[in-house]
Amino acid sequence: DEFISSPPRKTVRFGGTLTEILLKYEKGETTDFELLKHQLSDPDIKDAQIINWLHEFRASVAYLTKELDQLVSILLKLPWLRRSREVVEEYLGFLGNLVSAQTVHLRPCLRMIVSQFVPPRITIREDDVDISDSDDDDENLSENFDTCHRALQTVARYVPSTPQFLMPILVENFPFINKSERTLECYVHNLLRVTVYLPALRLQILELIIEKLLKLDVSTPQQDIEDAEEAANNTDTEEKSTEQGLFDMEEDEERKGDKVVSSRSDRMAHPLAERLDILMTILFSYIKDVCHVDGKLDINSTKDLYRDLVSVFDKLILPTHASCHVQYFMFYICSFKLGLAEAFLNHLWKKLHDPNNPSVIRQTAGSYIGSLLARAKFIPVVTVKACLDLLVNWMHKYIDNQDTGANAYCDVALHGPFYSTCQAVFYTLIFRHKQLLDGNLRKGLSYLQSLNFERIIMCQLNPLKICIPSVVNLFAAITRKYQLVFCYTIIERNNRQFIPVVRSGSGGDLVQTCTNPLDSFFPFDPYILKRSKKTIDPLYQFWEELSAEDLENLKKPIKKGTSEDEDDDFLKGETPQNDGVVGIAPNSYESTTRSPVSSIGSPPDSYVLYPQ
Repeated sequence: DEFISSPPRKTVRFGGTLTEILLKYEKGETTDFELLKHQLSDPDIKDAQIINWLHEFRASVAYLTKELDQLVSILLKLPWLRRSREVVEEYLGFLGNLVSAQTVHLRPCLRMIVSQFVPPRITIREDDVDISDSDDDDENLSENFDTCHRALQTVARYVPSTPQFLMPILVENFPFINKSERTLECYVHNLLRVTVYLPALRLQILELIIEKLLKLDVSTPQQDIEDAEEAANNTDTEEKSTEQGLFDMEEDEERKGDKVVSSRSDRMAHPLAERLDILMTILFSYIKDVCHVDGKLDINSTKDLYRDLVSVFDKLILPTHASCHVQYFMFYICSFKLGLAEAFLNHLWKKLHDPNNPSVIRQTAGSYIGSLLARAKFIPVVTVKACLDLLVNWMHKYIDNQDTGANAYCDVALHGPFYSTCQAVFYTLIFRHKQLLDGNLRKGLSYLQSLNFERIIMCQLNPLKICIPSVVNLFAAITRKYQLVFCYTIIERNNRQFIPVVRSGSGGDLVQTCTNPLDSFFPFDPYILKRSKKTIDPLYQFWEELSAEDLENLKKPIKKGTSEDEDDDFLKGETPQNDGVVGIAPNSYESTTRSPVSSIGSPPDSYVLYPQ
């Protein structure tokens, strides 16, 4: 009775077996073929139907030639990812059979898989308008991504040339930067997963990701980020004062799956900075995971990744002026082992002193050397001294060659790399002088005297005129204190030669000409993205605010025979007292017209220390 009363099972096909339908289609009979396409396109298609069809298609892939690409396109649109395990396994088997028998369908298969690297699109209805958006709350995303990577590995196993066809598709499908944070996050995360099982693509994928990060970085100036944060803080303060205690529930939000765990306080107010922060966090995590196996540094894996990252650095980062954050991937990997930091410094040194390189690249390499030596806690004093020796010796040789010839005058266009090297040395001394003098003051002073700064600053090329004023002023204060060289006579002479110009059409206002003629920058200026800075901060030497006592001490020359205990406390060295961007330090955008409030770390005019 139960059998008789139960409804008949729904048939899954019309018009015979799949092979028969395809053979009829070849002869020009299209009725059954159209029915087949209709069934496969049915949005209510059941799991059992999909499995039955796929089983037959696997046995008939020889018929799925290029002429049937429309049918294959429908098969690739089947909703297989969010189905039962049986459907998923059958579909993976079908993909393997299809690409091995008909490689003409390789690209469409790869496009289908890569299209699943982001959350699915859903339609949200707001005010009677349908809005398409990504489904950021899909709980099965992580599992779906795992399945996508299984599919890609299956295809790659059957078709060895998969990587060369895959890379252009990965480039085409990279989401625009105005897409949701979650979409960008998922896509970059999945790209980096591809490098694990297709290592031949790692360099190209890293290039692609870092190129996109760089575009985000340079389109989000540091000042814009700070302004957005300040505005958001002011808004938050106003809201708290009016509604204090009313809405304290669920302050923190936790993202599931692959999402970056964050709290409301970790969010960046600037939308592009928020995207950049999330993606930099993923990149840092990837670098750490690749370089470490079971918590221990794997030297070979680290060296291989270092080579790829240096290659990307040379191609993309070094020619890009004034990026703020992306270059920190090199800072981070160099922190794993001193040998890597020394290799990177050596790499930059070769760029700097090679006259065949463009002047702008040589200058930028000098900026990177100075910034890394000054800011990287993981670089010991012995390495700093070795680099200073190298740089200063080169500067003296440069002066030997140039100081008496026809070009022996102050000109950035002619001597840009020299001025960049001078600034790197001055900047390093500002940050590291206390450590260089630690332990044995007499020996430390002897070392600094051996560098012969007097010859450098007195030469016809006049580096004090070209270098950033804040660096010059602090260098002058330190070198005067330790009686290494007296810079103020030259600084005053340079200031007298600095003639203001009248800005046309503005009522005759006097304005200064460019305050940074070298057009240099410090690539490792303070890192201000909230999430990813947690990775950088423990490795980073912050500048410390100068107390009135420090300023007074800098005006007093050190006396001969002074004990080590009386050494100045200009920098706190190893243990910065603040976790944020601290105090007043020279920075890339220094201008004598900006206050320390509007420019992180630029000494204002009152900090120019002239002898009493």
